[in-house]
Amino acid sequence: MIPCALVALKIVGWKLEYDMRSVWLGCIIGFTGAGGQVILFQALRMGPAYLAFPIISLSPVVTILLSCWLLKERARWLSWIGIIFALIAMPLLNYQPPDQSAAGGALWRVLILVVFLAWGVQAYFWKLANATMKAESIFFYMTLTGLALIPVAVLMTDFSKPITWGFKGPYLAALIQVLNAIGALCVVYAFRYGKAIIVSPLTNAVAPLITVLVSLAVNHAKPSLIIVTGIGFSIIATVLITFEPEKLAEAASPAVIVPGVDGPGDPPVSPSA
Repeated sequence: MIPCALVALKIVGWKLEYDMRSVWLGCIIGFTGAGGQVILFQALRMGPAYLAFPIISLSPVVTILLSCWLLKERARWLSWIGIIFALIAMPLLNYQPPDQSAAGGALWRVLILVVFLAWGVQAYFWKLANATMKAESIFFYMTLTGLALIPVAVLMTDFSKPITWGFKGPYLAALIQVLNAIGALCVVYAFRYGKAIIVSPLTNAVAPLITVLVSLAVNHAKPSLIIVTGIGFSIIATVLITFEPEKLAEAASPAVIVPGVDGPGDPPVSPSA
């Protein structure tokens, strides 16, 4: 996260927004994202992954509901069909064969629900924050909150068990997470210029699609019917959402109603404001 945050700040001339609203929104986005990841690690220790990932993959439902209700976002009927197809594709693409090694339990279900809500709320605040602050500042606070949670991750680590310290450990993880950080920065920009009800399901459906296709190509594996169905839904969703005809002005500067800032008679705040 740190290299990408430095690049982002360099883009805007090191001008970080540090007013109370920006700090508050940035920290909410950071803690719901990174905090949800830490909680997910604990949940996977307690419950089966084959149930966890399909549930969490549907977090864009929370984003869509909040964006339609609070931000008054709307989409054309073709895009709504694409959104529905994407929501169907996500749990299918995240399907894993049952693993009876994890017993689950009530606490596991609570933790998964927390992650589900956290990541759905994070995407909503991504869009909300982009209306009044720069995307680069948002990513900086995401980095800061992620670093702040490092002690929690260390405390969760069982150092009595073997830990890989070689290249396949922290170094390989760093290479992988740099790609994740670049993707996260791009998603912040995507929420700045696009509707949350479009960006959230699209990014959550396309990413696992690419992972599945690359895995199948590398491992020469034969996909299951569930995966093939998910691929089909994802491709159709991508086509329907991507090719939605929008006015040039809306695409360049979408209007966003900022709750608590815009009065009933105030004009919508633009991300360029």
